[in-house]
Formats: sequence, structure tokens, C-alpha cells
Amino acid sequence: MQMVRLTVLWCFVLWMPGTLGWSGMRGVLWPQPQHLHRSAEAYTLPSTGFLIEHGPGSAAGAGCTVLQNAFRRYYRLIVPRRAAFRVVPSNEATLLRLLVSVKVAKPYCLEYPNLGDSEAYQLVVQQENATLTADNIWGALRGLETFSQLVFEAIDGSLVINKTIINDFPRFSHRGLLIDTSRHFLPLYILYQNLDAMSYNKFNVLHWHIVDDPSFPYQSVMFPELSNKGAYNPATHVYTQMDVAFIIEYARLRGIRVVPEFDTPGHVQSWNKGQPGLLTKCFAGTKSTGSYGPVNPALNSTYNFMNTFFTEVSNVFHDHYIHLGGDEVDFTCWRSNPVIKAFMKKIGFGTNYRKLESFYIERILQIVGANKKGYLVWQEVFDNDVKLKADTVVEVWKNPHFDVELSRVTAAGFQALLAAPWYLNAISYGQDWRRFYLVDPQNFKGSEAQKKLVVGGEACIWGEYVDATNILHRLWPRASAVAERLWSDRSVNNTEEAYPRLASHRCRMLMRGIPAQPLFVGFCEQEYTSGWAKR
Repeated sequence: MQMVRLTVLWCFVLWMPGTLGWSGMRGVLWPQPQHLHRSAEAYTLPSTGFLIEHGPGSAAGAGCTVLQNAFRRYYRLIVPRRAAFRVVPSNEATLLRLLVSVKVAKPYCLEYPNLGDSEAYQLVVQQENATLTADNIWGALRGLETFSQLVFEAIDGSLVINKTIINDFPRFSHRGLLIDTSRHFLPLYILYQNLDAMSYNKFNVLHWHIVDDPSFPYQSVMFPELSNKGAYNPATHVYTQMDVAFIIEYARLRGIRVVPEFDTPGHVQSWNKGQPGLLTKCFAGTKSTGSYGPVNPALNSTYNFMNTFFTEVSNVFHDHYIHLGGDEVDFTCWRSNPVIKAFMKKIGFGTNYRKLESFYIERILQIVGANKKGYLVWQEVFDNDVKLKADTVVEVWKNPHFDVELSRVTAAGFQALLAAPWYLNAISYGQDWRRFYLVDPQNFKGSEAQKKLVVGGEACIWGEYVDATNILHRLWPRASAVAERLWSDRSVNNTEEAYPRLASHRCRMLMRGIPAQPLFVGFCEQEYTSGWAKR
């Protein structure tokens, strides 16, 4: 087993409850660890000489960019920027040093996180030292996040941490957040902030729904006209391949996978502007209406284009998986097109357009399968009896009766993701996070083997009514409810007990620069003391 061991050596000042008072988060943890034992015994951390560094004999050494970046990042998160906390006198404590010994091969630090990677860690905080042990660097990142949450600020400004033992791991391996950059373009700084917020909540997958009907912001090298003509503005509202590389690396440094979605054969109106002849012409009788429907599956040129395009996409996005969509295909245009009807007759499909959709999807799966380990699809692909590879992940999004669909998908032996109850773009008056929090992805009729095939879920925020002005506010802390559901034990499901922790976590996100909206009445001291709005 590969091991990462982070050893914290420090001089503590014993802190007695009641002597300093409480302020802010009080070491509240979100999401709740699997196993947590915290003592009332607490220690004050000295502000002078606070260091995070590698210890002697580290196998990864200074070359492990993931850990080096994390040490700097979490130092800034643990130590308040305004540096106004109490300085412990030198005769009480002189140094807090985080010595890190990494027992993994150096090249491992250059890899990307994958589905099924361990994120388990053990954290022990005691008077003489503290240790963080993990199977790999991704678990170390999760443990660093927990450690940063344990440290809190007392009334006098000193930093305090309780004696703690934590053994932790996620309940589900895929904990995703879908964002839509087609309906409204999202600038890079918003994507970066969102990735920060995801890491604070231990999400590990950014499902990037990058293109759709309204616009095509992905800038293809092989087919530049797709964004030149399909983006809202080809100069300002596009993601270059360098932009994509920056996002992928920013995510990797936080242990987050980036899974792109290029949805076909539907949701493709923006493709037609830069790739004429790809979509199906719609007819009224014998005359073209001038409008277009889904991708035309009857032409060889379609598959030649898709082969070149998805080969490029597979090289740009490093994750082993890609999301191929396949949802909400309207057959009306196919039914009206004489070329499609002739093709249907020739191939023996009659008037069964579900078979035509399956024919197209299967060809795309063959193309993508040459470059990717696996793929994700929306549930319609499974419902329409497309022949799927064994490692396909089916995402269930239709409400209601998503439990029935989960049962069907897993009974067929496929892995499943749940998204149906977690569409965060839909808002209602009141604390809807409670509804999100109470959903259990494994609450459906099926065997234990079936339930193990549910690899996780995703919170989704579609872009019709969100852009850079409101997406972070609407996502957080509502998405945090989904994060705890996908990480913590299923027994952690009491909304009354969760509320004060989530409210405190929301305050922590404010302090860290995430403009999370309030859960209910109340206030955070960080609203006015941390300067988060200036970040």
C-alpha cells in the first residue's frame, strides 16, 4: 500500500475551556468524518514560526507539486490574513512546525485522480504532536482540509485546536458537481473559485457541461469554426485549450477530476453554425423549414467528424472518463427528413427512431472507446437499450421515481450516479438544503450488490438563470448538503443536528472568499471582519 505520512511537531500551550471563549466556527467539521473522537482538552497554537514543510527522508520531496501547493494553500487558510491573532510569548511556545514525510514514489505526484482512488486518511492531534496518514496524496488533501477546519479562532484572536482522533473515508467515490457553461459563459475566475469551494466540501469531480444548444465556448484546434461561429463571442466567451489545461491543473492540485460533457445527438444547435451539414435538416412536406434537429446519423461524414473531434477532446481532457450525454433527443426532425427516412428503410429500422438513436450512440461509443477507459451517459441511453460497455456509468436525472431507475440500471450490472433530486438551479422559498440532505442514493429496492454499484452522485446547476453574478451564491452552501450526503456515513442524516454545523461552515466559506448565501436568519462575524469580499 502506498502511504503518505504527514507529521506535525509543535509546542502547544494548554488551553482550558472557558478561559478564552469561542468565536467563529469552533472547529466545526463539514462533511462529518466517518469516525471522530474529540476531547475537551485543547491547545493554543503559536503564531510565531508556524511552518509547513517536508520532513527528512521524504520519498516525494519538494518535487511533489500537489503537496507543496497544498501546504502553502492550507497555511494561508489556517493563519488569518489579517494576522491579528494573539502572539504566544516565547517562554510558552516558540514553534509550530508541520514536518511531512511522503512515502510514495515521486512520479505519483504527477498523476491525475481517478474513479475509485482511495481518499482515506487518519488524523491524530495530541499535545506533543499530530500526524496525518493517508493511502495516497488524494487522501492527504482531504486530511489537510479536515485539519484546517479543526483550527479555530478564540475571542482573543489566538488559534486553538482540540485533542482529536479521526479515521475517515468517503462513502461514495464519485462526488460530483455539474456546471453549465453554454447557457451562460462562466469566466475562469468563477471556475477557480468554484473548485476552491468544492475542495472545502470534499467534492472530487467537476462535471463540465461545456457546450449545448445556446453556445459552443470550447475552442477546438481541429475545428476552430465551432467556437468562432458558435460561441457568444469568439474573442471573450471561449475556453482555449490553455484555459482548459489551467482548469484541469487547478482541479488536480485539489484532488478533483474534470469530466467534460459533449452531449449528442441532441442539444447541438450551436454545433451547426461552425460545422454545416452535421445536423439534420427539418422538412414540412417536401420543403425544408430552414431549421435543424439532432445530429444526422445517416451520413458517413458525421462519424468522420466525430472521430476527429473526440480524439482531440480525449487528448485535451486527461480523465479516463468522458460524459457523452444522450438525453432529450427529439425525433420530430428525423421523422420529417427524406434522407433519414430512406436510411431507416434501408437499414431495416422501419419507423422505430429509438433504434436510430441507439445506432448513432453505439457508433459514438466505439469512437470514444478507442481513447477513453469508460464513459458516462444520461439515463435515456440505457432506457433505449443501447449496447453499453461494462464500465459505463449511467447518470439518473429524471424525477420522480429515480429509485426505480436506479434499481433497473444496477440490476443490469451497470454503475450508476444519482443527480435527479439535486438540481440546485431550481430554487424555492425556504431551506431546500434540508430536502437535498435527506436523499440517500442507496435507498431503492435491490440487493446489496446492486447498491454497491451506485458509485455516487452529482449536484447540478444548469445555466438558464445563473451566470458569474449569482452562481456561487446559489450553489453554496446548498451544494454542501449534497457533499456531506455523499461523504459521510448514512446515519448522519439529522437536519436539526446538521444545521448549526452547516451554518458555521457557511461562515468559514465566507472567510475563505466564497460568497455563500445564508441558510436562515443570523450573521457571521466573518462578513465584516475577514475582508472576503475583497478577495
